[in-house]
Amino acid sequence: MKENLYKYILGIADNSLILGQQLGALTGHGPSLETDIACTNISLDLFGQVRSYYQYAAKIKGEGATEDSIAFLRTERKYLNVLLVEQPDTDFAYTIGRQFLFDVYHFLFLNELQKSHDVTLSAIAKKSIKEVSYHQRFSSDWVKRLGDGTEESKLRMQNAISDLWTYTDELFHQTEADKAMVEEQIAVDVTTLKDKYYETVNAILTEATLEIPESKWFQKGGKKGIHTEYLGYILSDMQYMQRAYPNMEW
Repeated sequence: MKENLYKYILGIADNSLILGQQLGALTGHGPSLETDIACTNISLDLFGQVRSYYQYAAKIKGEGATEDSIAFLRTERKYLNVLLVEQPDTDFAYTIGRQFLFDVYHFLFLNELQKSHDVTLSAIAKKSIKEVSYHQRFSSDWVKRLGDGTEESKLRMQNAISDLWTYTDELFHQTEADKAMVEEQIAVDVTTLKDKYYETVNAILTEATLEIPESKWFQKGGKKGIHTEYLGYILSDMQYMQRAYPNMEW
């Protein structure tokens, strides 16, 4: 159970770590000052959640593990985030599309994680869901604003959603660790979130006057440590300071 719980926590936390890193890299490059600050604050929210998860994971793992070693000193195949969060910031529409498609899932997930029999995970979820509620509102509003905006903004937002859609189904895949923790009533059975997720996403896309992608072909692999080429670039930036100057602390 100890190893499964550790892997389960990584599967949750790595999503927020990589997405937070992606948003943090955009600081100073937002389309407006207000939006720039909002994206940076979302990044900080995600990093705050990540610290709580990794501190708990380090306690479970033992062996001298710390939140820093877990965050910065694993190799690419040891990260268990979904492929969606590592997709590049092609333009602002892609940033918003990626955030939106993850936020809807993240809110539904945390809402259920609050019921976990693991008191630590339940407490993290209860604290984090307030932040993620804002994240979802922010990204949803921007999807509507771009989708129902100018001809150019609509085209860019549609392209982003259409390209990123292929990564959404992986959100509802279960690893062996996930299944084991569901049986212990610790984990969220993400398969039960799928219908509500697409119902919510489709409603917002419709309001944004965007077409709902019809593709039934989906990418997967991230939850098993098999990633796209983009994660390597993200990790090279994120891990540089810790590897260059060992034993640094957050």
